[in-house]
Amino acid sequence: MAGAREARAADRDLDLNIVAPMLLQNLRDEIDATIARDPAARSRAEVVLCYPGFQALLYYRVAHFLWQRRWHLAGRFVSHMGRVATGIEIHPGARIGRRLFIDHGMGVVIGETAEIGDDCTLYHGVTLGGTRPARDQASQKRHPTLGDDVIVGSGAQVLGPIRVGDGARVGAAAVVLRDVPNGATMVGNPARRAGRPAASNDATPVFVPYGVSGEIPDPIARALNGLLDEVTILRTRTTALEASNESTEPAPRRAVGCEG
Repeated sequence: MAGAREARAADRDLDLNIVAPMLLQNLRDEIDATIARDPAARSRAEVVLCYPGFQALLYYRVAHFLWQRRWHLAGRFVSHMGRVATGIEIHPGARIGRRLFIDHGMGVVIGETAEIGDDCTLYHGVTLGGTRPARDQASQKRHPTLGDDVIVGSGAQVLGPIRVGDGARVGAAAVVLRDVPNGATMVGNPARRAGRPAASNDATPVFVPYGVSGEIPDPIARALNGLLDEVTILRTRTTALEASNESTEPAPRRAVGCEG
């Protein structure tokens, strides 16, 4: 018994010796990522003390560490404390990559089976949630997966076990229910692609606040404008055909009466 206890203690010490340096490096990278993407951040101390997105990640890293070791209740409790302190709810079972930036953050919800790649950005009110919450889905993948360099604008809802490709942009208040190609920009409810996706050989996407910049064409308005242009062209052709038919019609014949 004593030997088993000593072995378990040695394993815990080994875990801490491996995890602690990695955790500190990840936190340092997240601080630097926040400073790089938010011009309002003036120092590392300001990020640590005043940025709820960074503080929520601190709670998440601890909760996820506990969750992976099957201390589920402890992990959920730490996660709950983070939600109360920051207004950001991250399930300890979620998988989050490096250098995630949660800007403002109030109301962000990240579900249990959600996965987030490296260098992603989420704004306030974002939900990475499921579509059909039910008891029989407890062990299934039911939340979205975000690739690397993804930006999700404020109030956007990304729902279901879908994938948002690398470098994709989701505009504010968009509702994404289907897979998103790499480099695409999604807007609207339900979300539709605006513009063309970036080519696969392009360089790393430039950071764009809130997922969109400049004027993004409305895909529905674009389709309606195309229909209106087509109707205008058809009307012009119809008018030309009618005028051509009138010019080629023979003159009506005069009836010849009998002279008395």
